[in-house]
Amino acid sequence: MNIFFYLRLVVTIAVIFTVCIGNLHAQQTMRLGRQGTTTQPRYDAQGRVIPNSPQQKGQDSLKHRDNTDDSITIHYRYFDSTTIRNLDSSINDFTRRYPLPADYVTLGNLGTAAHSLLFNTNLKPGFDAGFHVFDIYRFRIEDTKFYQTTRPYTELGYLLGSKAEQMINLVHTQNIKPNFNMALQYRLINSPGNLQNQNTSDNSYRLNGNYQSRNKRYTVYGVLLANKLLSSENGGIREDSLLNDYRFTNRYLIPTRLSGDSAPLRNPFNTRVTTGNVYHESDFLLRQQYDFGQSDSLVVNDSTVIRLFYPRFRLQHTFTLSGQQFEYRDYFTGDSKVNDYKTYFGSTISDDSLLYRDKWKNILNDFSIISFPEKNNLNQFIKAGAALENITGSFDSSAKSSTIVKRFHNIFLSGEYRNKTRNQKWDIEGTGRFYLNGYNGGDYALHVSLRRLISKKIGFLETGFENINRTPSYVFQEQSGFPVKFYGSLNKENITRISGSILNDAKGTSLSAEYYLISNYTYFDSFFTARQEGTLFNVLHIAAKKKLKLSKVLNLYTEVHVQKTAGNPPINIPLIFTSNRISFEGIYYKNMHYAIGLELRYHTPYKADNYSPFIGQFFYQNNYTINNRPEINAFFNFRIKTFKAFIRAENLNTIGTNTGKFGLNQNNLTAQHYPQQGFWFRLGIWWTFIN
Repeated sequence: MNIFFYLRLVVTIAVIFTVCIGNLHAQQTMRLGRQGTTTQPRYDAQGRVIPNSPQQKGQDSLKHRDNTDDSITIHYRYFDSTTIRNLDSSINDFTRRYPLPADYVTLGNLGTAAHSLLFNTNLKPGFDAGFHVFDIYRFRIEDTKFYQTTRPYTELGYLLGSKAEQMINLVHTQNIKPNFNMALQYRLINSPGNLQNQNTSDNSYRLNGNYQSRNKRYTVYGVLLANKLLSSENGGIREDSLLNDYRFTNRYLIPTRLSGDSAPLRNPFNTRVTTGNVYHESDFLLRQQYDFGQSDSLVVNDSTVIRLFYPRFRLQHTFTLSGQQFEYRDYFTGDSKVNDYKTYFGSTISDDSLLYRDKWKNILNDFSIISFPEKNNLNQFIKAGAALENITGSFDSSAKSSTIVKRFHNIFLSGEYRNKTRNQKWDIEGTGRFYLNGYNGGDYALHVSLRRLISKKIGFLETGFENINRTPSYVFQEQSGFPVKFYGSLNKENITRISGSILNDAKGTSLSAEYYLISNYTYFDSFFTARQEGTLFNVLHIAAKKKLKLSKVLNLYTEVHVQKTAGNPPINIPLIFTSNRISFEGIYYKNMHYAIGLELRYHTPYKADNYSPFIGQFFYQNNYTINNRPEINAFFNFRIKTFKAFIRAENLNTIGTNTGKFGLNQNNLTAQHYPQQGFWFRLGIWWTFIN
């Protein structure tokens, strides 16, 4: 199929959606946000608003419609956060619905290993297994949303892309009782890919809820989540020059360095990985709180009394049980397997089956006491806690005769001070964690931040300081089941980060800077070897974001990042990264909100990290420079009431004659031997329902 077919398809779908969905009068109207009045409506067991009863008979057919009958009040907050947030109904930024942010790149297929073009490093003390290249696709406890809603709310999302790429997303939440909410989220990502042995399949689900007793003293939060991430690995194409060979305009014909399944797998529910990484993760969290304080009540009318409670002192216990399994397998039995490992990766293997696997189990009990100095401000508190962590790891590989089991423990103290003033002008936060004893003994993290409203014209000023002392991730240890070789001594990493920013949401403007000081930086420098840089070095990152209103309907969204290292560190990052979006936005025929435009992303040439599929790590290299064209995408997004559609033609920059004739084959590169996707078409729909 050529580009003209896709253009016709886009126009046809847009017309059908506009005509059909515009006539759906049965959709209820959503009213998002928090209730701002003191006289709150009454709710039934399902969280529905109970309408006012007619005062006398005969009024049923004549009474005015109660707007609360088909409206919804819904908000949420993230786990361990007190900030109330509203749902996002915007349509101009596709990355709000897509798992990959604008600054992320993959190995050429959705679901494969990914990393940011902007500098970042691990800022968490304590135990860490060390496998993070698929983190962007995971559900995590800290990303959990705890909702409060007056009506059952459901969002269904489906994304279809080229080469049978699919993404399914489901969110449902409802109040079982006014004080008891449950939420369910499920996401499936499946993509056979554009190259051989590149198929991916990610399954993630999350079930969470929160309950508060009628007297508002006891509260419990629960989270159960799991991630199963499958990614076949092809080791990259054999030579980059094959991208310019006329015989391989069909990129699936290009030979790759690792072999696996010979045909793409199109079944999203039956994806197998012959050669690649298979990661499993499950987490269960239960947090219980009991408050001591002052009870009160608010009389709304003769029949409605709202119970109030002002906590002053809280006891809190958090129990977390988590399990992780990281596995690289190669069950391919072709004749060239041994030679390919030796030729391309410098590795000598003798077995037909190759397996590296680490399994971890973690049990955490965290006890805290929390004090609220002001009864009317729950955003001001002092917290102190202590925790015991028990860790069990088992390691095995095809080279080991038996499984090795190791057990560790950690004891740490934590503290936090938070004060978000009621006038919303000041927001002060200070946190600390110190590991007293155990595997990570001596690790610590200190963080202080300040947010101040300067003026409505300028916006908020934010400053921050943090210092982290941490044990390098366990994958750097040679005891791991993965074939890692470490040279030198392994000392604790120390990272200092100083940051500042000016934010003005009303004007869509932000200016920020962050400065890192890093010593004992641990990194990989080949497919199997790791090292530690003992010399202190620094990294500076400056960013600016702005929304420019060019006309009544034309907007430009732009962000520019400038990064620079000093001290000759083992880090390569692009000097400049910029993401821009120009969009025609408006309302067509009263109820169709639309955004039509182009996206452009670009980074300056740099020596991009290479990738080791065997240990699941990007690694430092200093010999190969990638110099990509700017990435250009076209989009047409629209929303009709609770229905949203995103239609995209991506990687238009691949137009060229590099294979001897005009086509869409001028692929950018993520790393040496890893081309990005060519022209890619995506159609996504998100539909919300209020029961």
